[in-house]
Amino acid sequence: MNIHEYQAKGLFKAAGIPVPEGKLALTVQEAVDAFETLGAPIVAVKAQVHVGGRGKAGGVKLARSADEVKEAAEAILGMDIKGHTVHRLWIEKGSDISKEAYLSVILERSEKTISFIASAEGGMDIEEVADKTPEKILMFGSKDYSFPEEEAKKAAEELFGGEGAEGALEIMRKLFALYIEKDLQMAEINPLVLTGSGDVIALDGKITIDDNAMMRQADLGDLRDLKEENPAELEAKEKGLAFIQLDGDIGCMVNGAGLAMATLDMINLYGGDPANFLDVGGSSNPEKVVHAFRFILGGGNVKAVLINIFGGITRCDDIAKGILKAFDTMDIDVPVVVRLAGTNAKEGNELLKGSSLVPAETFAEAVQKTIALGKGEKA
Repeated sequence: MNIHEYQAKGLFKAAGIPVPEGKLALTVQEAVDAFETLGAPIVAVKAQVHVGGRGKAGGVKLARSADEVKEAAEAILGMDIKGHTVHRLWIEKGSDISKEAYLSVILERSEKTISFIASAEGGMDIEEVADKTPEKILMFGSKDYSFPEEEAKKAAEELFGGEGAEGALEIMRKLFALYIEKDLQMAEINPLVLTGSGDVIALDGKITIDDNAMMRQADLGDLRDLKEENPAELEAKEKGLAFIQLDGDIGCMVNGAGLAMATLDMINLYGGDPANFLDVGGSSNPEKVVHAFRFILGGGNVKAVLINIFGGITRCDDIAKGILKAFDTMDIDVPVVVRLAGTNAKEGNELLKGSSLVPAETFAEAVQKTIALGKGEKA
C-alpha cells in the first residue's frame, strides 16, 4: 500500500526524523490559509499523488505570497500527473538547501537483506543515477534486523561529511527502526538535505507498506487513499482476482502468481508487451473467467489475449466452461489463444473444439501465437 508524501512525513516525524513544517490543503482557500498560518517567507505547494515526477509535471511550485499560493493551488488542484488527478496539496515551509542526498531502505529479496541505498546524488531518479554513474550508489544492509552501524557511519560521511554526518547517521537509525516496526516494503527520502544551518532533514518522503502485514498494522489502514488506486484493480480484488493493469497490448489470464510472472517474462522474451498481470487463483469457478475477461479487455488497448493455465487445484474443464460463457455473454473481438495443461486438460480442450479460440500445446507456442495474432499476422 502506497501513501502520500505528507502521510509519510507524519510517520517520519513520529519516529523522530526531522521534516519541514507543513499543512494539508484540499481547496485553494485552505492552501492560502495554510500559507498564512505557517508564516514562512517562502513555501512549496506540492501535489499529493502516488507517482513520481511531480516537479517535472508542474506539480510542485514555490510561492512567496498569498497571491502566488492561490495561483499555484489553482493550477495544481485537478491537474493530471501520469494518470493521477491531484485532490490534495501539501503546503510546506521552504528550506535553505546546502546539499542534497538520496536515502532509502528496501527489502533486497535476492540477498534476504534489509538494505540501505544511499547516494550523494539526491533529488534525482535513483534509477538514472544507477544507470549512468553506478559508482555513486552505496548499498549495505542487515540480515538479522540489527542496524548496520559501521557501514552506515561510512555512508553518512560520504553523503554529507563534517557536521552533517551525525545527523544523517541518526536519520538512518530511525528510518531503519521505522521500516521494521511498521512492516514497510520501502521507505525513501529523496532528497535528504543538509541545510545552510547544518541540520539534516527529510525534504520528501515515500513509503510503501506491506499489504500482507496489515493485520499487524491496522492503524495504518486509514492512510489508504482509494482515489489513487486503479478502480479496476480494486474491483478485481473483490471478485477474487489478482489483477494489475500494465501498458502493453497482450492480455494475459493465468492461474498462479509464479506462472503469471513467467508468462509476462515469456511475452517480453518473444518481443511482446503484456497488458496486464492477472491470476485467477486456484478456484475453478467459471464465473471468475468471465470477470477476468472483463478486466483484461476493459483498458481498450488489448490486441490479443493469452490464456495460460496449468491445472492443479484449478480444473481446466471449468476454465474452458468459463471461456465459452464469456464468449456467449461478451463481445470479444480480439483473437484468444488457449493453452490448457494439467488437471482435466483433455476434457477442457475437448470443450473448446470447434470454437474460434486458437489452441496451443506448449507455453512457448502459446506466447508466439498470441504475439503474432496481436500484430495481425498468422499464428
